[in-house]
Amino acid sequence: MTTDTQTVDTPAGDARITWHRAGSPRLVLALGHGAGGGIEARDLRALAGALPALGVTVALVEQPWRVAGKKVAPAPKTLDTAWRALWPALASDGPPVVAGGRSAGARVACRTARELGARAVLALSFPLHPPGRPEKSRAAELLETGVPALVVQGGNDPFGKPSAYPDPAAGSVPYELVEIPYGDHGFAVPKRAPYTRDEALELITRSAAAWLGGLREC
Repeated sequence: MTTDTQTVDTPAGDARITWHRAGSPRLVLALGHGAGGGIEARDLRALAGALPALGVTVALVEQPWRVAGKKVAPAPKTLDTAWRALWPALASDGPPVVAGGRSAGARVACRTARELGARAVLALSFPLHPPGRPEKSRAAELLETGVPALVVQGGNDPFGKPSAYPDPAAGSVPYELVEIPYGDHGFAVPKRAPYTRDEALELITRSAAAWLGGLREC
């Protein structure tokens, strides 16, 4: 695996891509961060560390607001605009691109997947609704991606527990869902859980790797 960074100009300002390159990649997995953090999130780092050895180049994408040092994310429309603008850089290596991210980054990937020609979507901790507000559902964003999708969700995520998710067959393309038992929005697990946070991260990477491997047959 080799690592390098790339700055991309967008209408919202400079974005930054940190590439974790596979030797002979068959896919590129582009992962955006959430509204409360950056690409240092443990799940993003775990995927970037594990997947290149399996033939998947991982591109960790920092939105312009993070690159500029701001602490508050802009409106979803601005996030989508920046993602669209940097997409050609993500696709420039040639392999199909799987769009993804955690939390707000997952929403961006879902909203833009069809128009950008993403091969699929990997949604980590998709914020199905604001905490305590299940009536404010964002399920339509997930159901209308138009491409295969995998959701990896903590069992105790206040932004939407796995049991709250809509029927996977309700969208134009059924999605898959993997539950990380006991996990919160950041996939941390309590001391009472029968496994550690590191083991939770291993479950995430194994699940993502298996799903990405299956895309070769689609």
